[in-house]
Amino acid sequence: MNGPDAALAFFILGGGFWVVRPLAAAIAKRIAGEHRPAPQDPQEREAVLEELQQLRQEVTELQERMDFAERLLAKQRDVERLAPPH
Repeated sequence: MNGPDAALAFFILGGGFWVVRPLAAAIAKRIAGEHRPAPQDPQEREAVLEELQQLRQEVTELQERMDFAERLLAKQRDVERLAPPH
């Protein structure tokens, strides 16, 4: 793996870790019984729902970027593998 490939892999894995770590922590807290009750105030509930929708959009965009980066890496490897010998 050359330098740009290693850097790209680092950023992909780092981005994935950045997204998964808080989710795993939230799941662990939920399993341990450390969750807060749902907000009762309609305005606060609406704010939480909006934030959740924004997070879903960000995760979707991150997935699209990771898919794109994976396709680029696979395409580059295919070109290198299929190149005629010198």
